[in-house]
Amino acid sequence: MSAKTQAARAKSEDVDLFQKCYQFTRAAQARAVGLYPYFIPISGSEGTEVRIDGKRLIMIGSNNYMGLTHDPRVLEAAERAARRYGTGCTGSRFLNGTLDLHEKLEAALARFVKREAALVFSTGYQANLGTISCLVGKEEHVLLDKLDHASIVDGARMSGGKVVRYRHNDMDDLTAQLLKIGADHPVLIAVDGMFSMEGDMCRLPELVKAAKPFRARIMVDEAHSLGVCGLTGAGVVEHFERIGQVDLVMGTFSKSFASIGGFIAGEAPVIDFIKHHARSMMFSASMPPYAVATVGKCLEIIQNEPERRERLWAIARRMKRELAALGFNTGHSETPVIPIIIGDSHLTFRVWRELFDAGVFTNPVIAPAVPERGALLRTSYMATHTDDQLDEVLSIFEVVGKRMGLIG
Repeated sequence: MSAKTQAARAKSEDVDLFQKCYQFTRAAQARAVGLYPYFIPISGSEGTEVRIDGKRLIMIGSNNYMGLTHDPRVLEAAERAARRYGTGCTGSRFLNGTLDLHEKLEAALARFVKREAALVFSTGYQANLGTISCLVGKEEHVLLDKLDHASIVDGARMSGGKVVRYRHNDMDDLTAQLLKIGADHPVLIAVDGMFSMEGDMCRLPELVKAAKPFRARIMVDEAHSLGVCGLTGAGVVEHFERIGQVDLVMGTFSKSFASIGGFIAGEAPVIDFIKHHARSMMFSASMPPYAVATVGKCLEIIQNEPERRERLWAIARRMKRELAALGFNTGHSETPVIPIIIGDSHLTFRVWRELFDAGVFTNPVIAPAVPERGALLRTSYMATHTDDQLDEVLSIFEVVGKRMGLIG
């Protein structure tokens, strides 16, 4: 083949939109050696245990913190709603997709997080995307913790505003960034309340103090902390007693609320503005009736049964203590999300596979979801895990950890 022909072929490939797809082989390579950990089909679930290819595994990779996905009261509420309203709203909230169920849930959520008003979205991702992108304008700033969730980052990018990142939980760096911007520019600080991979919480008291001189507005993503943190389960803002000092609270329903969806809560005029400007809400089909009813029942249970939260925290303290005692690196976790930090991505996949084959379901997490060389196994726990299940998990971790050289 002549050099001219080769150049012509290379140029042709360069302009093919799908060329990058054909060249993507990492997933296929991982599948070929049995180390592909994603999109695994679960054929049955009992909450704390799942079945995959007929095999039982203890689930410690779920965000089902309150263990409510199989609660008979929740299932009954979902069924009643589906029979009354049908299986879907077949339209956006903006047009034909608002039910009285949506508005009742919004009122209940606003009371729960002690805000004037709330607005539900079809997913938590859409809640962050829609809220941030419609509030932050072209000449305005949005400050993000470097470990904020992707939905916060994407909302900030879509806003067209000036996006500034500060080092994780580093309030000196946050203050330095605010000083660069100055007190004469509108600023939104958007931060995870509980970081979903590392298991630590934002340093909210210090963040509030840093923001005040600059009149920066604060939005806290309580996706993983609602139901889990705080005296009544209202999240990290409640945990740190900063309810009157945070402007917006965001939450999701795919964790403690055993469903799907999300919401934003704050002052009534702000929520009304978001309701009429958030494209991810206006141009998406609304939450289906059974999902709304599920969230409503879960909220009721969370408020009436604090013993679930107490059990979850007892489990979290035990697993953090015993995993660390075995010699695993659990980082700075202070919540029911406990990472096993390994560092090397390939080794992380191998350890995941060993645990999986032994009957424990975890989540391997690699860059860019975590920093380079910060690969980890994400473990998370439910209020409904039994002591026998936890004993089994610890026993398997000890055997696999020693075999893979992670612990002595």
